[in-house]
Amino acid sequence: MKISEIPFVTTDWSTIPPERHAGDSGEAIWRVQYFGPAENRIRVRMVEYSPGYVADHWCSKGHIILCLEGEMETTLADGRVMPLRAGMSYQVADNAEAHRSTTKTGAKLFIVD
Repeated sequence: MKISEIPFVTTDWSTIPPERHAGDSGEAIWRVQYFGPAENRIRVRMVEYSPGYVADHWCSKGHIILCLEGEMETTLADGRVMPLRAGMSYQVADNAEAHRSTTKTGAKLFIVD
C-alpha cells in the first residue's frame, strides 16, 4: 500500500451510510470511505459483525484490521485459527493467506485495505 494524494481529512463515522452485507449467517455492517487516486485507492472501513456472523467467502485481499470491540476468529486456509480480541490487530498481504472470519459474540473492527 502506498499512501499518496490524500489531503488531511477527518471522518465522522456516524455520518457514513451503513452498507449491509449478509454472511453465511449473521451480517456485516460496513461504513466505507475511499481515499487516493483510482490506481492506488485505499479503502478504510468501520465494520460491525453481528453475533453469530460467519463470512460468506474466503478472502485473499490484504488487510490491516484492528478489533475495537468484541472478539472474532479468523481461520486460515491451512486450518490455523487466529483469535482477535479488542485491542488486537492483524496484518496480511494481498494473496498471502486466504482467510475467513467468524464471531460468536459480535465484533467492531477498523479495517484498512
